[in-house]
Amino acid sequence: MILFPAIDIRNGKCVRLVQGDYNKEKIYSDSPTETAKKWIDKGAAFLHIVDLDGARTGNSINRPIIKLIAQQTSIPIQVGGGIRNMNTIEDYIEAEVDRVIIGTAAINDLDFLKEAVERFKDKIAVSVDARNGYVATDGWTDTSTIKALDLVKELEQIGVETIVYTDILKDGMLEGPNFNELQTVNEATNINVIASGGVSSKEDVDRLQAADLYGAIIGKALYDGTLSFESLVGANS
Repeated sequence: MILFPAIDIRNGKCVRLVQGDYNKEKIYSDSPTETAKKWIDKGAAFLHIVDLDGARTGNSINRPIIKLIAQQTSIPIQVGGGIRNMNTIEDYIEAEVDRVIIGTAAINDLDFLKEAVERFKDKIAVSVDARNGYVATDGWTDTSTIKALDLVKELEQIGVETIVYTDILKDGMLEGPNFNELQTVNEATNINVIASGGVSSKEDVDRLQAADLYGAIIGKALYDGTLSFESLVGANS
């Protein structure tokens, strides 16, 4: 199972939100680039980067910073947040981003998603953000009437190979992931499922690995020191 340290960027800084609430922000670093290098030094094999401003507004204002990270780091990175047109995808992939994560646009514009998957294959992932089993969009500010599991099955039919599944109510709470939902989604499809939200202990990581998840994103627990990434890498190898 791949462990992804999360780097969430807002206003050019490395931050964490609680349950996706933009009013509950904690700044951890003024330099996302240095943060990326720190996780690589600690053994990260893949980075998960989110442009929070892009997720909220659709305008990827942190794109120059993210492209710099992609070009200066030696490991693959995946990027999400505000990716709602083909030009943005092309720009990131040309900048050596390995996987681009489409979120809100996957709900609002399936034709765009289909074209992206046809053109870029496994370099496209979809972020499925759920609240009480229903898909949330627009930087988690709106909840749709679409069931998350129904969306995942549709994504599989389109040809999406990887999803990032986030339970918003767990995100940033350090209370553990929603194991039941993750297992249901993982068993219902052949899509690679990356768990996101609530991972706060080695036991959480072990359970996700035992459930045969493709990956797990870890954020707040690493930044607050609740978890040591080096110890997780050693146990996960």
